[in-house]
Amino acid sequence: MIEISELFWKASVEEIVQGYVYDKENEAYICLICGEVFEKGIIYKDDNLYFEAERFVKHHINQVHSSMFDYLIDLNKKFTGLTDHQKNLLRLFHEGLSDAEVVKEMGGGSTSTIRNHRFTLREREKQAKVFLAIMQLLEGKNSPKEKFITIHRGATMIDERYAITEEENEKILNGYFRKGPDGPLQEFPVKKEKRKIAILRHIAKRFQLGIKYTEKEVNEILKAVYEDYVLIRRYLIEYGFMERERDCSQYWIKE
Repeated sequence: MIEISELFWKASVEEIVQGYVYDKENEAYICLICGEVFEKGIIYKDDNLYFEAERFVKHHINQVHSSMFDYLIDLNKKFTGLTDHQKNLLRLFHEGLSDAEVVKEMGGGSTSTIRNHRFTLREREKQAKVFLAIMQLLEGKNSPKEKFITIHRGATMIDERYAITEEENEKILNGYFRKGPDGPLQEFPVKKEKRKIAILRHIAKRFQLGIKYTEKEVNEILKAVYEDYVLIRRYLIEYGFMERERDCSQYWIKE
């Protein structure tokens, strides 16, 4: 399974804007939205058009995901920090509308108010740049023990439950998967939130991103992990690691 969440959060701002990263080791371009891989040196075809790998990943993002702007603006507030009103304004700004046109599109307000919104968003951009610089300078000072696990993008709520260091995560998994990481789960800590998240995060790796599973297939995979597979399946969905159709006909790992 490609750790698309980890790739996304480790990507630079420039890579997130373009929507893909280049994997030097495997000589491939990886879509940051869905994790699809496009190998360098292969020619890809769509209708009667032919593309080399990097051009095709750009084509893929536009055709399959509309655009990186659309994808990013639709992310949950816990990731963007934006209110619905701010998102609507940014969509209109992205379309190139003037202040007067935005007022008309919004159905009220004044051009001076829209101008103030533009100014406020520009100031936030400046603050974000300074904050990113500070965090990059801080990154080199953190020991491996202090580094936190990657939060999956499907997380339904981000709070202190996710404050799990890589060292703490390893200890949790060693304690609950005593026959090894690919072995069965000894017990499920229903009332221990940090442990629960660490375990669910690990179990989710047994499913492939981009693959849709029937409920029977999900159950078979989870039965090899824990006898109460229904409990694990429920928590995978509840904590945003997995999604399903309303009729439970298909399940998939949340991107």
